[in-house]
Amino acid sequence: MDFQGIHDRLKAIRAPGLAGADEPRKPDPKDKKDKGRAGDSFVLVDPERLPEFLEVCRDDERLRFELLVDLSATDPSKDDPNLWIDLALLSVKFRHRLAVKALVPKAKPELPSSVPVHRAAQWHERECAEMFGLVFRGHPDPRHILLPDDWIGYPMRKDYEFPKEYHGISCE
Repeated sequence: MDFQGIHDRLKAIRAPGLAGADEPRKPDPKDKKDKGRAGDSFVLVDPERLPEFLEVCRDDERLRFELLVDLSATDPSKDDPNLWIDLALLSVKFRHRLAVKALVPKAKPELPSSVPVHRAAQWHERECAEMFGLVFRGHPDPRHILLPDDWIGYPMRKDYEFPKEYHGISCE
């Protein structure tokens, strides 16, 4: 199934949290500032409904996205008030993929954990928590996996200022 077919199916079954879709497009020749959009097609989902959305994608007979291949985050710019949550789903049975995105405000970067739906989300969510400051409510094991427990800040955010030293060790 192609992206349009997947999106149509999600709309037909009223997938919870589905907020829209975006596909790559060429620049508008009439608008000099419009650069178009490259990359993959994706669906936009309400972050509070993400686990429900993933469950529907996994369990629907015509979609069957059995695997969560990736879950990551992006901070587009220092001035942007949101973080992007990016997920990649795969249906082994039907050999199709789906990119899913959700916007989470930097001021309160919280969303429910997707681990109850896809166990593979566990490590991905832990990494996003450490690197971007995301809080995944209901995560079964929120311990750090990359940084020391007393590390201050979130290194992958655009507004992060790298420390000059850590416990007397120079970081420069």
